[in-house]
Amino acid sequence: VGHCHPDVVNAAHEQNQLLNTNSRYLHDNLVDYAERLSKTLPEKLCIFYFLNSGSEANDLALRLARQYTKHEDVIVLDHAYHGHLTSLIDISPYKFRNLEGQKEWVHVAPVPDTYRGLYREDHEDPVTAYADEVKNIIEHAHKRGRKIAAFFVESLPSVGGQIIPPAGYFQKVAEHVHKAGGVFIADEIQVGFGRVGKHFWAFQLQGEDFIPDIVTMGKPIGNGHPLACVATTKEIAEAFAATGVEYFNTFGGNPVSCAIGLAVLDVIEKEHLQAHATEVGNFLMKTLKEQQIKHPIIGDVRYQCLIYNFSLVQSVQQ
Repeated sequence: VGHCHPDVVNAAHEQNQLLNTNSRYLHDNLVDYAERLSKTLPEKLCIFYFLNSGSEANDLALRLARQYTKHEDVIVLDHAYHGHLTSLIDISPYKFRNLEGQKEWVHVAPVPDTYRGLYREDHEDPVTAYADEVKNIIEHAHKRGRKIAAFFVESLPSVGGQIIPPAGYFQKVAEHVHKAGGVFIADEIQVGFGRVGKHFWAFQLQGEDFIPDIVTMGKPIGNGHPLACVATTKEIAEAFAATGVEYFNTFGGNPVSCAIGLAVLDVIEKEHLQAHATEVGNFLMKTLKEQQIKHPIIGDVRYQCLIYNFSLVQSVQQ
């Protein structure tokens, strides 16, 4: 919502003058913030865990998935990056290929890129073709005695090249993953909070009928303040709690963080930032499409997400 937005600064300042403590102590800000977030998500996603960073959120999502499914293996997209913790480097091809390599429990599916990927716009059914790649991975894993805990994906692969998955891809993949006993995790850390303009969450671009089992969020959630969240279902949360080992985070969900989170949501709504993202994005898209007609070197122009300071990505033809 902008560097040092006064509403966010004031919210932090006012709460800092009153109280800041760890999340073992109950505070209205925590409940109020969870309630506000719940209104942006499908009703099924009603349990919230608050943390300090996107990496913490993705690590917890991995733990939730494994505890709920009692499986270990994870399917990710090629070139993916999900965080800097050891558990997340292991599921980030963007990183692990330059380090210790791919673990046995990690499976890499091709990016559903209809511009430069395996199945392109001229393919008769790229959605099914890309989803079948995931299905084939699952079948191969089962033959080796492996079991799938989760399909872990950014709703719009960012490090992989600002890819916009074709509509319907997540639904088909989720069908295969659920059949295998796994869950679908949508990483919204870079792409959530209205950045796609039309919707509050990037996974909603897939259609109203698609609901992930777990959603992770970070980065814009606190406008620079260390704040992150995992949203999931009651069933998954109850399976996680059944271990008897409670989830605890000293600073995650503290009163100041939640006051800041509430202020960010207020600003997004008050200043109509989703509509602004759509308007600016459409203008830039139109202008760049005009440049694409003039300059053959521009192979593709695509946008949906305001990541950092970018509203678009130009892909040069190879």
